[in-house]
Amino acid sequence: MLVLALLMLAAFVSGVLNAIAGGGAFITFSALLLAGMMPVSANASSTVALFPGQAASTWAYRANIRSVEEVNVAAFVAISVVGGGLGAILLIVTPNAVFAGLVPWLLLFATLVFAFGSYARRLSDRLRLGGRGVLVVQFVISVYGGYFGGGIGLLMLAALTLFGMRDLHAMNGLRILLATLMNAAAVATFVLSGAVSWTETAAMAIAAVGGGYAGALAAKRVDPVLLKRLIIGIGAALTVYFFWIRH
Repeated sequence: MLVLALLMLAAFVSGVLNAIAGGGAFITFSALLLAGMMPVSANASSTVALFPGQAASTWAYRANIRSVEEVNVAAFVAISVVGGGLGAILLIVTPNAVFAGLVPWLLLFATLVFAFGSYARRLSDRLRLGGRGVLVVQFVISVYGGYFGGGIGLLMLAALTLFGMRDLHAMNGLRILLATLMNAAAVATFVLSGAVSWTETAAMAIAAVGGGYAGALAAKRVDPVLLKRLIIGIGAALTVYFFWIRH
């Protein structure tokens, strides 16, 4: 019971983090590993457990999502679903080690790009991604998201920053919507493959819903400047942590 309670706490915190900036999957994935679950099952169970929380956060951000005008939301949706499904299939048929080795580098890249886009506006405007470029980047992020998922929030915020979006609440809403959709494809794949450990996952999903909705409401009330600093701080902390555990 104590292990299950700790897993639920990890899921609640992950739901809050995912609503604010992303990175929650690292917590649930690590918690399930510490609970003795095998890596592939831990990854699949973490994705399924966090999915309802992401859906709750999406609902909380619905008004901000409707305000997005800079990008073709329908194109982003289609690419995210296809990429998420492909990434989930890759997880089932290949080992975790290849992608896991890239995690700290991807986090470092995403954190630097987001910070660069947020605080070096003039220079980042010159390095904007074009419409096709940002779709290609989103597809790659979606494949990674379906495979592992950790850090996709920072990666998507970084890509949207280089695309020219500046309304952080709209970016957060779009990010959560796309993460939810790419994980929907991954969830279907994991459930059909039998890779999910349902006892832990069901309990964690309940906690993740509460965390996801509470985190979204809190993030919308935070000053955008402070929220940007919090996102960069989370990204930097996760980067240091995952570089550290590699050694």
